Amino acid sequence: MKKLRCYVSLDKEEKWLNEMTSQGWELYRKYIKYEFRKTSSSNTITKIDYRNFKSKYDFQNYITLFKDCGWEHITGSKTSGKQYFKKMDERAGDDIFSDVSSKAERYKKLSNMWLSMVACYIAIFMSFDIDITTVLNPKLWYYTPGLWQKIGASFWGAFLCETPFAIMRGFIWLAFPCLIILYTIFAVKAQMYYKKTNLETRI
Repeated sequence: MKKLRCYVSLDKEEKWLNEMTSQGWELYRKYIKYEFRKTSSSNTITKIDYRNFKSKYDFQNYITLFKDCGWEHITGSKTSGKQYFKKMDERAGDDIFSDVSSKAERYKKLSNMWLSMVACYIAIFMSFDIDITTVLNPKLWYYTPGLWQKIGASFWGAFLCETPFAIMRGFIWLAFPCLIILYTIFAVKAQMYYKKTNLETRI
């Protein structure tokens, strides 16, 4: 079974994954979608860390460290950021973090990742040479020679064939402001979760 979801809150994501496990569905892979398989163990605890690694060696040491503590790595690569673990040893604690500060730190890393994406897309957007005349005149989005002189079936055939590409040319630049706004929201939310989780240490 595959499911498509998006979470900024790692705690809410963990809660959902554990609810799926209680229903008999175990996470075994995560790329764009979450991929689940049937499991007979409905009380396994799933936890998420956020870490990137410069080398495969460091990544393998990281996985081994968790394995020695009773946690099995489910999915995640050295550059994917999110690392998913499940509790395999009953003697292990119910959390992969030894203190709240470590738990909060993953939100700080997540926020920094979103901010780096924002900076990247701002740079790409600034490189666009947007001609407002072209934007306001949809006819200029079409490149088919003599399109507007054609008539009848010849016109409609060429027009309908090129329209999807014309729309893409006319509006592709809008994707970047939308992504910049979306990723900024994600970064702000992650920073809020970081502060909220850190606050738990004072309570």
